[in-house]
Amino acid sequence: MTHNPIRPWRNIARRKSRQIMVGRVAVGGDAPISVQTMTNTDSSDVSATLAQVIAAANAGADIVRISTPDEAATRALREIVRESPVPIVADIHFHYRRAIEAAEAGAACLRINPGNIGDARRVKEVVQAAKDHGCSIRIGVNAGSLEKHLLEKYAEPCPEAMVESGLDHIKLLQDNDFHEFKISVKASDVFLAAAAYQQLAEATDAPIHLGITEAGGLVSGTVKSAIGLGNLLWSGIGDTIRVSLSADPVEEVRVGFEILKSLGLRHRGVTIISCPSCARQGFDVIKTVAALEERLAHVTTPMSLSIIGCVVNGPGEALMTDIGFTGGGAGSGMVYLAGKQVHKLGNDRMIDHIVELVEARATAIEAETS
Repeated sequence: MTHNPIRPWRNIARRKSRQIMVGRVAVGGDAPISVQTMTNTDSSDVSATLAQVIAAANAGADIVRISTPDEAATRALREIVRESPVPIVADIHFHYRRAIEAAEAGAACLRINPGNIGDARRVKEVVQAAKDHGCSIRIGVNAGSLEKHLLEKYAEPCPEAMVESGLDHIKLLQDNDFHEFKISVKASDVFLAAAAYQQLAEATDAPIHLGITEAGGLVSGTVKSAIGLGNLLWSGIGDTIRVSLSADPVEEVRVGFEILKSLGLRHRGVTIISCPSCARQGFDVIKTVAALEERLAHVTTPMSLSIIGCVVNGPGEALMTDIGFTGGGAGSGMVYLAGKQVHKLGNDRMIDHIVELVEARATAIEAETS
């Protein structure tokens, strides 16, 4: 628990959805919103792919997706699944046989694209493999790969076409008596994706996987994802998320958690409240925060930390956080614990001391909850 109290106007009423299992991770219902990422290694390279999976898991990823475009990839998947600390989703495009092979290899979930997977007979074979091997399925609708008949009907990708595609595929699964599925309707356009997800949320009780696909690089993609996913999450839509960035998968996980933390939907690690810095700062705020983010990345216990450069806003922010440091000039500042002043501290000792305080608090919280 953090020092910051929960207030009624911060609560988000989540959409009621069915719950499914992706391996041992519950998705939907009252389960925490899970964070996903996707590897970008050659999927047939077991050691490289597994190293990326483990790095993502260490950053907090609940689920990791791996592309399986060929037989070499599905052969490698068996060993990756066996060694992975988190459930693995097999990403299937075009060839339904890869989905069957991935299910046999132990994938926890199969991600299939309605526009690419093939006819109803092939879908039936994939469903049977999922049943036989305990897989769930994600229906992954993408604005860039809608079925031809829907593009002819609607003339262009639009929310109605995306939702119709998803609902048609839901019917295919349900006609085969398969119900362990979640669904996404992704687009790179924030407005298109948001509108499609809003319509989808009203049309089904299936768990929803959120994403703004092909969002861009680390900065631009983070902004687009925060706007698109944040808007939907704020309105209660979304059971699992993936932030799609042209960046290291670990960055996708970090951004995903920051989005959820900012809305009070997940709490993991240290949330740093820091000022943008200005001429009033009593120490180099930017360098200090960068150093603390790096040195506190290993802390998973939820807590809040304020790092404010001067006394204008510093004391007020410190009242609201578990640990705080406020610049006071003359080479020193004030340390706060649980909103109360405890002692002055020289700026030259600040980083080491704050790390010690955070680690000590994490240890104490873990002891209390164990």
